[in-house]
Amino acid sequence: ISKAAMESTGMDMMDEPTAVVGLDDVMVPAYFDVSLTNVNTNESFRISDFTEKVVLVQNLAMWCPSCKKQQEQVKLLREALGMQSDLILIGFDVDPNENAEDLKKYTEINGFDWLYAVPPQEVLNEISNLYGANFLNPPSTPIFVIDRKGNVHPMPFGIKSADDLQNFIDPFLAEGM
Repeated sequence: ISKAAMESTGMDMMDEPTAVVGLDDVMVPAYFDVSLTNVNTNESFRISDFTEKVVLVQNLAMWCPSCKKQQEQVKLLREALGMQSDLILIGFDVDPNENAEDLKKYTEINGFDWLYAVPPQEVLNEISNLYGANFLNPPSTPIFVIDRKGNVHPMPFGIKSADDLQNFIDPFLAEGM
């Protein structure tokens, strides 16, 4: 994570994270290789499955109105970009009191049809350790983008419009063209 990215999210410099080597010898977080389950299809996936793609991850909770507003903006982004195969959208339910069955119902009711998972505690701990505790605070609408090389780019906290999201990810999408 760059110092500028940390400062834009109010993060402090942290100890060197546990990581594995990815593309171009970039140190990628270990949670990239943790098996997750898409609540909508019951299929397993890993963030590392999306190497050479751009991945937008939103941490959320179903009870959080700010999260729902943010997901509506992600939905608008998806509609604006179409079913672009180079952009992967993932919703992580970070509330330990919520479960996959309820998350599936929530996504169906709201028409959120991208990847959703309830990550294991080890993933949540690593996200908190790497990017700061606010990345597990759903009302701060935490989002980070993983570029094609495995670098993580945290976005500023607060609800981001579909236009703001697109402006942030466009340079990463353009890298693969």
